[in-house]
Amino acid sequence: MKIQKSSEDYLEAMLMLKEKHGYIRSVDIAAQLGVTKPSVSYATKRLRENGYITMDADGLISLTASGMEIAARIYERHKLLTQLLISLGVSEETAREDACKIEHDLSIETFDAIREHARRYSSAHVE
Repeated sequence: MKIQKSSEDYLEAMLMLKEKHGYIRSVDIAAQLGVTKPSVSYATKRLRENGYITMDADGLISLTASGMEIAARIYERHKLLTQLLISLGVSEETAREDACKIEHDLSIETFDAIREHARRYSSAHVE
């Protein structure tokens, strides 16, 4: 399931907006990503054509199962990498920015190892 980084960013932003507001609108995507409305229109058209999202008559966007799978994967990576970088002493803002850069290019093997390390480390300190 290889898609472009920008498409992953859009899907992740959509999931974040859905969690925050309960709905997804193009204008909110533009604000979230700091892009223009025409850019969002172009991206949503491509995402719709590829079966990652649907759009209703009112312009509300929904993630399809395949879109949700990608969005959830990228969002999980983003959150865990951000937490990891913060725990290393990186500022929250820089950690978020760097996590966004890393989340797309990290192999599944490497991310799984990071996730497992984080689980072991946090469970060792919880008790």
